[in-house]
This record gives sequence, C-alpha cells and structure tokens, in this order.
Amino acid sequence: MANRDTVYLIAFLLIAFALLAVGRDVIADSVILSSGLTFGGTAIVAILGMALYRIRIALHASRQELALRQAELNFALKVQQALFPRQMPGDCGLDLAAICLPARGISGDYYDALRLSDGRLILAIADISGKGLSAAILMSNLQALLRVIASQGHTPEVVCRQLNHHLHLVTDAARYATLFYAEWHPERRRLVYVNAGHNPPLLLKRSSCRRLHVGGVPLGVMGDADFSTGEELLEPHDLLVFYSDGITEAGLGNGREFSVERLERIVTAARNQPLPEVQSRVLGEVREWTKMELEDDLTLVLARVL
Repeated sequence: MANRDTVYLIAFLLIAFALLAVGRDVIADSVILSSGLTFGGTAIVAILGMALYRIRIALHASRQELALRQAELNFALKVQQALFPRQMPGDCGLDLAAICLPARGISGDYYDALRLSDGRLILAIADISGKGLSAAILMSNLQALLRVIASQGHTPEVVCRQLNHHLHLVTDAARYATLFYAEWHPERRRLVYVNAGHNPPLLLKRSSCRRLHVGGVPLGVMGDADFSTGEELLEPHDLLVFYSDGITEAGLGNGREFSVERLERIVTAARNQPLPEVQSRVLGEVREWTKMELEDDLTLVLARVL
C-alpha cells in the first residue's frame, strides 16, 4: 500500500515540475491552469499525508509484531535454559563443567548429565540439524524422551535405537540429530558409550589422546539403524572433552576452520588446570580465532576423573 502511494506521489510531482518548466508564462496568465495547479498541489499534499499516515500505521504494526516475536523467543529461551542441568551431579567420581552458547538466541545443541537411581551417571551431548526455533523444539523433544528411556535402565545402544526410531517417525528426511550418549560407572571407572554420528569426544590420558567414535549413524536418518557400543576404562586425572561442531568449525565461513586438532592442542596444554579455566581457555581461543559473532551453536562439556 505504501509503495503504491509513493509511486502516485512521484508521478504527481513529475507532472507538476514538467508543467512549471514548460509553461511558467502561460500558467501565470491562465486562470484554468492556475486553478489546475492549485488543485494538483492540494491533491499531492493529501496523497502525501495519506501515505505518511499509512506508513505510520504499518510501522506501528511492525513494531507490535516484532515485540510479540521477541517475547515468544525470550519465553522459548527461558524454557530451553530450564532443560539444561541447573547443577552438575556431584559425588559421581567426575569433576564436571559444561556450557552452551546459542548462535541465534535459542539453541539446537543439547547436553545433559543425569544421575540414575543405581548410581550410574548418564552423559549426553547432541546437535540438532538446522538452527532457530524448529531445532530448539526438536531438541526439547529429544531431551525429554532421552531422560524417560534412560531412567528405565536400558543400555546405551537400546537408548539410541529407541531415540532413532522415534525421530525417524516424527521428522522428515532432512532433519536429524547427532548424539554422543555415555554411561559412567563410578565404582569400576568404566565408560560405556554410543556415538551416533556426533563429533568424537576427546579422551586425554596421561600420555595419549583418543577419539571416541564407536557407534553409528545420526539419529533419524534410518529407522532401522543399529548401533555399536564402545567401552573405556578410565584412570584418575583422565579428561573427557565433549563438544559440538560450533567449536571445531568456527571460522569455516571465512575459510579458516578452527579444527579438532587445534582444540586437542589447547585442552592438552591446559589439561591440569581447573575445568572452568580449561573452558575459558577454549572459548577465548575460539573468539580470538573467528573475531566475529558465533556462526553456529557452541557446546562444551568437560569431565575429569577424580
């Protein structure tokens, strides 16, 4: 509507200027032309006033719509933040630290640490394909279902198989989730895990670093997918680094990927520091590397054997 009024206004102005340029002397001696110009000028002013009024109404409506959307996003962000663990479990043989930084207000990344009644600790990190509200909704669905299935005492491969079946039913072929799901048995210091297409976590031991890649395809891709289980016996001071591709692919848009190798070098150099300092070191290096806003959701979970 505003665009049409603008076109009319410009047309009237061009006609008026043309008349003034061509017939200034004629206009001065002609009552008809003088009256016509007066009428035209009045019409232009009226159209201009109407256009400004409509633009004002449109801006007001746009502001209201933006305010409503922002309120909805703020509410979604608060709901999502409540899904993450408010406090990491203690007395489980692990020192834990975790952070999730969304790139666009709400995140498609997810991490969890759940203490079960039998003493096992569930550690999980996931990345939902896509960004924004749709990814956040799918993430909350995955989080709720994971907690329900895990609390029933199923093994990691069964948990992943059921999650995969569910996501395959409720999403289209373009939507999927990568997941690293692990059980920690504190008495035996044993970690049993399934890596369903996620970035392989780093296991830093005294003199080596391994990547935990045993598992299968991302969740939701194939409805009948099977998953393999990996197992690691951990020792005091071993450090586990779970991360999303928001870290390792930071800077990819500028052709300068942060990379897994760089992350490994950073955590290896800082591995004996308190976990909050290791976390700050990684985040600081990522910001220094990209020198810009986050391109993707960024999640980092650290676990050190006590």
